[in-house]
Amino acid sequence: MSWYRERPPIGVLAGAIACVWTHGADADGHVQRVVPDGCVDLIWMGDRLDVVGPDTAARVAALPPGSRITGIRAKSGAARLLLGNLPAAELRDLQVDSTDVWGASAQAAVDELGAAEDLGQAGRILERFACARLPEYEPDRALEPVVTALDVPAPPSIPMLADTLGLSERQLRRRVTAAVGYGPQTLTGVLRLQRATRLGVRRRGLAELAHTVGYADQAHLTREFRRLTGLTPRQYFTAR
Repeated sequence: MSWYRERPPIGVLAGAIACVWTHGADADGHVQRVVPDGCVDLIWMGDRLDVVGPDTAARVAALPPGSRITGIRAKSGAARLLLGNLPAAELRDLQVDSTDVWGASAQAAVDELGAAEDLGQAGRILERFACARLPEYEPDRALEPVVTALDVPAPPSIPMLADTLGLSERQLRRRVTAAVGYGPQTLTGVLRLQRATRLGVRRRGLAELAHTVGYADQAHLTREFRRLTGLTPRQYFTAR
């Protein structure tokens, strides 16, 4: 069994960081299925600080018995705050040591995290690390409206969205890929999956869930769940 908690970041980070989170396992340990969310995380695991790039498929992470980890999650399109000039696409489906991205500044954070008394203090150290990146952080101003436009049941076509933003399709795809880690079509599917997982089945059946979040039908929902989570919708929601 395990537990998981989130809290909002401090105000100055609210535009780029979705949350500060903690995750722990009981004495039996825990195996966690992580599904794509269009985000990049910075994670402290008790002895190392890793940057986790955007996933395109589910991965399974084992939490040892009694383990405690904490992290900060960049919003979709805000990966540059945690990656600097490294394009998010270069970390697609990867988890790397933060010193490979940030060098000495990451090592200083690792040393500070190693002396943290609890997860709360570790989370505040991660926030300070992110705050130190803010002066050099240059967000792509087109990404927030792109993510907003794509995170709806009936998103616009890529050509229509590009035209609305005054961009060519090539420019739109390039900028989304650099800031998110994959193109707008993949991002649309990931955002739709996240809406479905937040809603869950509850009293609604799978057909109603599919309609509500923007899948063509229940079969489409099932195909996308299998592709992105490795499970059928019923298997996924039962496991949760």
